Amino acid sequence: MSNFWTITSLALTLSAALTAQTETIHIAEKHIERSGDQLLVDLVIDLSDLSLSPGQSVRYLPIIQRGDSLCTLPPLIVNGRDRQILYERTHRSIHDGEFVLCRKNSTQQQTNYHTRLPYADWMSHSELLLATDLCGCGWETLDSQRESLFPILLEQPVPKPLVAYIAPQAELKQRTKSGSAFLDFPVNRIEIHPDYRQNPSELAKINATVASVINDPNATINAISIKGYASPEGNYANNERLAKGRSEALAAYVKERYGLKNIAFSITFEPEDWDGLERRVEALDRPDKEAILTIIRDKTIHDPDQRDNRLKQLGNGATYRFLLNEIYPALRHSDYAVAYTIRPFSLEEAKQLIFSDPKLLSRNEMYQVAQSYGAGTPEFKEVFEIIVRLYPDDPISNLNAANSALLDSKPAEARRYLEKCADSPQKRLAEGVAAWLEGDTIQAQAIFNSLQEDPTVGVEARANNEQLSNF
Repeated sequence: MSNFWTITSLALTLSAALTAQTETIHIAEKHIERSGDQLLVDLVIDLSDLSLSPGQSVRYLPIIQRGDSLCTLPPLIVNGRDRQILYERTHRSIHDGEFVLCRKNSTQQQTNYHTRLPYADWMSHSELLLATDLCGCGWETLDSQRESLFPILLEQPVPKPLVAYIAPQAELKQRTKSGSAFLDFPVNRIEIHPDYRQNPSELAKINATVASVINDPNATINAISIKGYASPEGNYANNERLAKGRSEALAAYVKERYGLKNIAFSITFEPEDWDGLERRVEALDRPDKEAILTIIRDKTIHDPDQRDNRLKQLGNGATYRFLLNEIYPALRHSDYAVAYTIRPFSLEEAKQLIFSDPKLLSRNEMYQVAQSYGAGTPEFKEVFEIIVRLYPDDPISNLNAANSALLDSKPAEARRYLEKCADSPQKRLAEGVAAWLEGDTIQAQAIFNSLQEDPTVGVEARANNEQLSNF
């Protein structure tokens, strides 16, 4: 990081206190910073209170001074209207980067003043003065007319807080890929016909899920679960037979296609998907919507077939025909899930995966990658952002992301992460650092004092308190 100090103050009005009250300028904004071996000076100069006669010209010379050391900055020349015309007609070239403008009396007028100059150590505790030449006498005669504008204090203490990370526990990386298939079966049949109606595309979805795990050299399948659903129309006992048989048929299809004889299969079924029907009806915009929901939710009806018959009576059968054609087909589905385990990775492997496929890594593996880059580095912060993006509600991931933000001097960002953290000494330490960076040193010190004897964060709290005493 380059050596970089900043002083910023907005809307600060400091008078340049010139000889006549009608010839006054003000510094409206100031921004002075060191960047490497350069000192950057940015000023917004307000001339609104300055009044010049048409033929008048005033030269202002900013000066940086500390004791006997000084340097002059490019002058600001403000002309009256006639003097500006004369200035332009003479085609005079601008020397030494001087700033020249015409004053428009009785108007709000500001001008930007920007320059850079070689930095010298004595400038870190200096001041900016302004010399004014109303008569063209030259700067050598103006020693008694220099007015102080503001101090330049570049060497401000920079907080270097200590925070406490928590390493996530090592874990067995168990993952699941899941989906739903809407297979078509001939009426009252349970056999799968791969080429029947939409079955090619629906089976392709299942095949893609299973194949993606089987073909992954880093993954091992643990189990496959399948749950079949039937729609509510017709006899409940027959629907139970269909849901069960069709689930078993799908499991047999997957097992045979991929030779998964040694893999555990969990096969369950829902004879009639009334919950799915309720969710879909809730999303409808129909005048008979509430009548349908009333029947679905009627707890006095215990027989599914009776409930189905009640639906058939709505709207002289029109409502039921709508359900059969538009809603029930989506209730005949098979939900599937492939559970698998990802192998552990070495640090070097994890560093390759963190930016390409971080889902393969455990939180502990990603944490180790972050630590390998070193606290405060761009990669360090990026890794913790990846972790919290993958695990947005995990308290430890949010704490570590908050700490990373604090090291980047971003307390507001850290506060957002801390909202999802469980109470702990590490969280309270982070809150103290956030208060410190926000300028609330009293609150920060109170938090650090309360943690000084804590066995987990006491060292960091004491170090922060010692550093805080210098602010």
